[in-house]
Amino acid sequence: MQNGKVDHPWTGDVWGGLASMLVALPSAIAFGVTIFSPLGVGYAAQGAIAGILGTTALGLIASSFGGTDRLITAPCAPAAAVLAAVAVGFAQTGVSAEAGILMLVLIALLAGAIQIGLGLVGIGRLIKFIPYPVVSGYLSAVGLTIIASQLPRVLGAPKGMGLWTALQHPGDWRWQSLVIGAAVVVSMALVPRIIRAVPAAIVAMTVGVLVYFALGFADPTLWNSQGNPLIVGPLGASNGNLLGAVMGHLRALRAWDPTLLAQIFLPALTLATLLSIDTLKTCVVLDALTNTHHNSNRELIGQGLGNIGSALLGGIPGAGQMGASMVNLSSGACTRRSGVIEGVFSLIAFLLLASLVAWLPIAALGGILLVVGYRMIDRHSLEFFRSKATRFDFLVIVTVIVTALTVSLIAASGTGIVLAIVLYLREQTRSSVLRRKVDGSEAFSKVVRHEQELSILIRNGSKTVIVELQGSLFFGTANQLFQALEPEIGPRTYVILNMRRVQSMDLTATHVLEQIKERLESVGAYLIFTEIPRGLPSGLKMKRYLREVGLVRDTPKALAFPQLDDALEWIETQFLSEASYDGEDNGPPLALAELEALLVWRPGTLTSLEAVIEQRHIPAGKKVFKIGTPGDELLFIRRGTVRVVLPIHKKDTWHIGTFGRGDFIGEMGFLDSARRSAEAIAMTDTDCFVLSRTRFNEVAEQSGIAASSIFEGIACVLAMRLRFMNKELRALRS
Repeated sequence: MQNGKVDHPWTGDVWGGLASMLVALPSAIAFGVTIFSPLGVGYAAQGAIAGILGTTALGLIASSFGGTDRLITAPCAPAAAVLAAVAVGFAQTGVSAEAGILMLVLIALLAGAIQIGLGLVGIGRLIKFIPYPVVSGYLSAVGLTIIASQLPRVLGAPKGMGLWTALQHPGDWRWQSLVIGAAVVVSMALVPRIIRAVPAAIVAMTVGVLVYFALGFADPTLWNSQGNPLIVGPLGASNGNLLGAVMGHLRALRAWDPTLLAQIFLPALTLATLLSIDTLKTCVVLDALTNTHHNSNRELIGQGLGNIGSALLGGIPGAGQMGASMVNLSSGACTRRSGVIEGVFSLIAFLLLASLVAWLPIAALGGILLVVGYRMIDRHSLEFFRSKATRFDFLVIVTVIVTALTVSLIAASGTGIVLAIVLYLREQTRSSVLRRKVDGSEAFSKVVRHEQELSILIRNGSKTVIVELQGSLFFGTANQLFQALEPEIGPRTYVILNMRRVQSMDLTATHVLEQIKERLESVGAYLIFTEIPRGLPSGLKMKRYLREVGLVRDTPKALAFPQLDDALEWIETQFLSEASYDGEDNGPPLALAELEALLVWRPGTLTSLEAVIEQRHIPAGKKVFKIGTPGDELLFIRRGTVRVVLPIHKKDTWHIGTFGRGDFIGEMGFLDSARRSAEAIAMTDTDCFVLSRTRFNEVAEQSGIAASSIFEGIACVLAMRLRFMNKELRALRS
């Protein structure tokens, strides 16, 4: 290793696997003891074995199939909290230890199967979007549950005694446990500030063992491992007996009964959800630190296979561990091999140090878990109470915690799901579905109009309103939608709904639009849909949906246009028709002098250049010019209509403007002689006068006044177009 860089990926993976094993294994042993202790005296040792086997199986299997580099999978606090609560319930209802262990194994197996199912159907991408307040409440509840379960162990209370009972009977405490637990907690808190090379859990565990043996000088009975309630005790399955213990466990699984599925499904679902969230949260952090991207669904499948393998071998389930993964990363690990190596080292440590594990003090394991539980509590969430904007989020966190502590983590999971839905609905209903309203006098189509036409359109502009909608149109925002549209019934003849930013739509919102349509129709007004999304994020084909529910069919008063500009152009045509304005597009081809008059240019501006001006006919449907082609021609439209568009993607285009009799196009190419930046298409048979810049330059010196008049006229028309554009921009910004 040089300059902090690993010489070879294998080297970093080996060091990372070793370091992460030292972090994960002590906690795994503690979690196993926590889960199995409620089943009865003597099962703590079996719990320690389960923790070690879980670390081994998860490291080997989950890392092999999951695929996330540097992720360490091991038994974790959420698994310990859920399964310990289930084990306590078994003990309280009189379930035998053998039956209880079988149920715990089945819960782990089913949880792993659920994780595989979640990965196969693609739910992996969604689990990480559970609201932060719900996740925070879960983690804090798990932390508090662990503290509540481990504090009696640190106090030295008799097995099976709960927290409140233990606190009420200090006479049952063991001072030796208090001393050991206090030493371990202090070590966990201080060691990271002093020693960074060795994991704090290893140092704290060593301190706990040393303090225990030191106390043996005052009480020699502590040196006896048989029947000693203060230590884990003989494992009973070390070295050569390990394979026999695993085989015995597999034989015990034959006693399972399909009727048990009803009892274990909810705990298994809770466990699968918590483990999945814990894993994917760690994966997201690793992605941010290593500039990588994990596959959530593949990782869930790998985690599920790991938990199934762990359960079959007699281990406890787990998830991707944040602490162990960070140690793995900082130790130089590069690939997922480091997780497999961590599993191998866990097995080697068990085979070599089995006798030492038997002497681990229960209070020391409890002290480590007290610190782990404390660190899981989201203390930052207390800040949410101070702000009125986040007080509801704080209430969600408290509700999940209280439910977990007073009922169970299983009930808290259901509460969390319900509150997640409430949070979503709350955010959706708080956001406005109305983005803006634009009066028709402030928005016009891109058809270039003459002064007489513009005066008619401006006079009738207040009869039109453009209502731009956004977000989700559903039962939670239906009232908003109605209140936004109802004031327009009566004053408006044309109500345009711009649907471009709508993300979802349900039947309730559709019913509101149906009511609005009927009321507009009753007063002779139109409801016009524009820019309907082709497909919503939900997969709904909105245009087809609106047709099927009858909003844009069975009545001439409900219309749909692809673009807002198309709707405005149609409405403007109605206004001009009502004003009996026939326009000039159908008249005979204009002469040069007539063009000058329509453009309000100085007399002689065009007629003096007649010698260099050409005449051109473009049939309907043909392109006047193409984008990207050279062009310096200024085209004056004598008769017909030309549409100028900008190709965007495939068949999609952006409508720049529609120009008719008396207008001109191509001014940009005439001014700078650059390649065409748009396309022009003749919508009808079109006749033009064409003035090229090359021919113009030939006579510009002899016709100085005419030349300057040309540029002045172009500038005036461009200024007028910019003024209208500025007016539309102001309307959009309002």
